[in-house]
Amino acid sequence: MSEIKMEEIKPGMLVRVFQKIPTFIKAKETGKKGSDKEKTQQIEGLVIARKHGREVGATITIRRTVDGIGVEWILPVFSPEIKKVELINTARVKRAKLGFLRNKSQKQIRAKLKKSAK
Repeated sequence: MSEIKMEEIKPGMLVRVFQKIPTFIKAKETGKKGSDKEKTQQIEGLVIARKHGREVGATITIRRTVDGIGVEWILPVFSPEIKKVELINTARVKRAKLGFLRNKSQKQIRAKLKKSAK
């Protein structure tokens, strides 16, 4: 797995995104009003869309099937909360937006995405 920049992500890539999220601890446990602790959450899935190019509000949509339910995350490309992005696999796709994969099963998705060499 190789680390890539967030700006280099394209539809058809299988990526793992490491995102910082705040953890909220009760005031009784810490002795102060709030907590500024953070943990890293991993989001792994197929990039099905990239919107708004290279502007400040650019986003990517990542989709994954978890326990038979499709889950999507829309992440801002230029967010300071994103620590790093690992490229797991890449597929050769013929479209810029892969929204049609929402109605397919995992087996059908694997057949649709033609694997290409890294």
